[in-house]
Amino acid sequence: MAKNLEKMSLEELKAHRKEVDAAIADFEKRRKQEALIAAQKAAQEFGFSLEDVMGAKGAKTKTKGVPKYANPDDGSQTWTGRGRQPQWIKDALAAGKSLDDLAI
Repeated sequence: MAKNLEKMSLEELKAHRKEVDAAIADFEKRRKQEALIAAQKAAQEFGFSLEDVMGAKGAKTKTKGVPKYANPDDGSQTWTGRGRQPQWIKDALAAGKSLDDLAI
C-alpha cells in the first residue's frame, strides 16, 4: 500500500515515521533472535553451548558443572545432576530407566 507522502500533513508524516521506526525496530529484533537461534544451533552441532564459544562474560559468570548424564537418543543433551531435571531425564525415569542408565 503506497502512500503519497506529498499530500500528507506534517502530523501525518510524523505519525507515519513513528510507524516506520517501530516496524524497523521490530524487524531488527526478529532478525537478531533468528541469528541467536542459528548461532546456538551451530555451536550445539559441535558439542558446545553458545556461551562456551563466546567465552565468559565476566567474573560474575557462574561456571557450569561437568555433565554427568546424557540423553541416549541425543548426545548433545546433557545434565550435570544439579538443578531441575530436564524433560528427557523425567521421560527416561518414567519409562523405567535409572540415572545409572543415563550416566556418561
